[in-house]
Amino acid sequence: MSKLDELIAELCPDGVEYVRLAECCDIEDNKRKPVKSSLRIPGDTPYYGANNIQDYVEGYTHYGQYVLIAEDGSASLENYSVQYVDGFFWANNHVHVIKGRKDLDTKFLYYYLTSFNFIPFLTGGTRAKLNKGNMEEIPIPIPPLPVQQEIVRILDNFTELTAELTAELTAELTARRKQYEYYRDLLLTFGDDVPMMALGDICTVQSGGTPSKANHEYWDNGTIKWLGSTVCQNQKTVDEVTNYISELGLKNSSSKLMKKETTLIALVGATIGKVAFLPFEAAINQNIAGIYPIDTSRINPSYVFYACSMLYSDFIGLSQGKLAMANLSFVRGLKIPVPPLKEQERIVAILDRFDALCNDLTSGIPAEIEARQKQYEYYRDKLLSFKEVTA
Repeated sequence: MSKLDELIAELCPDGVEYVRLAECCDIEDNKRKPVKSSLRIPGDTPYYGANNIQDYVEGYTHYGQYVLIAEDGSASLENYSVQYVDGFFWANNHVHVIKGRKDLDTKFLYYYLTSFNFIPFLTGGTRAKLNKGNMEEIPIPIPPLPVQQEIVRILDNFTELTAELTAELTAELTARRKQYEYYRDLLLTFGDDVPMMALGDICTVQSGGTPSKANHEYWDNGTIKWLGSTVCQNQKTVDEVTNYISELGLKNSSSKLMKKETTLIALVGATIGKVAFLPFEAAINQNIAGIYPIDTSRINPSYVFYACSMLYSDFIGLSQGKLAMANLSFVRGLKIPVPPLKEQERIVAILDRFDALCNDLTSGIPAEIEARQKQYEYYRDKLLSFKEVTA
């Protein structure tokens, strides 16, 4: 029997009492103070909004151990934003500020609320809102303090272990990616005997378009994969399809169907210059350049992908402090080295192995982290599920 089991058997064998949040917590919303970003004085104090720290400012509104619950604007309804704070902080008007009274450990309160389903207590509208009146009605279990403290100890340890594992896995992935980039750059650096050729001279370079959203026939029941620039994530694959369009949508728009093994380069926004490689036929929008060799007996499509992954700095140079945007003329003018086909194929074989290793790690790490998170949530929920004492 664990220490927690012993404490429960000794101190609350028949269950625990649930009370309204208003009866076991101090609510300090009256101290909150929203400040426009232009009026905030920079400092060391975290400035909290509905979804964590928004800024660091001078001064504070609260000091101590508190739980912050989103009043509105939470990023997720299923995992409603709940934050734990210990020390000086500034709270704006988008978070409720609460702490446990003498019989309720504030860290225990935090862990309990991270597992709580807030949806029945939220009001509707365009933005979900947890008003103070509804929050006050949330039922909170009050086991004896030694039980609360043991649960906090267990969950603190589990949280720390999960964070350590995530850091180790992320470091491994970072090291593998650096190794891949080193060999890619080495393999794609040639002497003067290898010609540099413009993409427009050796490949078709074209962008697509977006069918009118006003015409539902262009989108409803569509079967043609349609991609936006966010699919360009410097991976030799496309993980997600942006949307689907119909044959009618393809025919009546400037969207174009790209061949399998086309290299995609984002032309605008946060992903500008990043690449992807089509594992299937797909239509693209106007924010992507699709690049495919004119003659595959001279240019390997996979080689084009790897060579284009070296062009990122050319695209970043376009921004000059403004929204970065490239056009097809710019892309067609970019040059890549073109060694003989056999050398291209040798390079592709090596980089494909590195890419597969990185992708295996990339898919494995989130899966491992997610498994750990689910394990944590399972034990957290189990630890925080109490039989309610009956009169």
